[in-house]
Amino acid sequence: MIQEEFKFYKPCKLLQPYVRYYWVFSSNQMLKTYTFPIGCSQIIFHKRTPLYVPELDTTQHRLTISGQVNFSSHLQADDDIEMIVVVFYPHTINLFLDTPASSFYNKEVSGYDIEDKHLTELAKQVFECEDNNHCVNLIERWLLSRLSIRPYETTYRVRRMLAAIEQLCAAPQTLITDLSSTCCLGKKQFEREFCLHVGMNPKEYSRIVRFQKTLKQMQHQRSKINQADLAYTNGYADQSHLIREFKKLCGYTPLSLLEVTTPYSDLFTIPI
Repeated sequence: MIQEEFKFYKPCKLLQPYVRYYWVFSSNQMLKTYTFPIGCSQIIFHKRTPLYVPELDTTQHRLTISGQVNFSSHLQADDDIEMIVVVFYPHTINLFLDTPASSFYNKEVSGYDIEDKHLTELAKQVFECEDNNHCVNLIERWLLSRLSIRPYETTYRVRRMLAAIEQLCAAPQTLITDLSSTCCLGKKQFEREFCLHVGMNPKEYSRIVRFQKTLKQMQHQRSKINQADLAYTNGYADQSHLIREFKKLCGYTPLSLLEVTTPYSDLFTIPI
């Protein structure tokens, strides 16, 4: 008998500025799915079979930190799956780990390799716990404990980076000089800070945002897609630019994507 469950959890009020949501997925059948760059880093706890990422020729670890990526992935699993995922805002994973977000760029990193004994202990508790609702509570308590020890300077830098993220999400074509002015930083210092917190440089991240913003429009206008309109609305130079970027980031043009899947924007959708 095929069994599959997908459940989302909303973070507590104190964590809502930093954690977008948690999700739990379990299935007793083989998995093959195609995922796009979502613009957010994640911590993944695999209680059963980890996922294989053919584009990297690697299998995720039981405890995986999944960083910012600029490519799509054909995720696979040949056995039972049970996973708990923490989805952070684009600029916030650094608040909870002592490793820069840039260290996870285009990688699936073992959480054990960053030598964080507190994260390792959390993973042990999660893997020993059968109740996933309680597992999410354990993760929340750990996140709150990490947040409580961060100095004011660190939280201030994260809040400052939020201003740039909000500006990019509203207008992905915003110049880096304008973003750095928003954060009251010089251009080079801003680029270093952005890469440290977000995990990739601002120009590259703007491509992910623009792509996700276009997916959001397609998600709500599936039967009325016009590529020229998509390009104009989402900050592409023209229709050709839109098509080139889509092919790089997901392997399809906007119209051909409609033939294989229903467009969905992870970055601009909160599923709870």
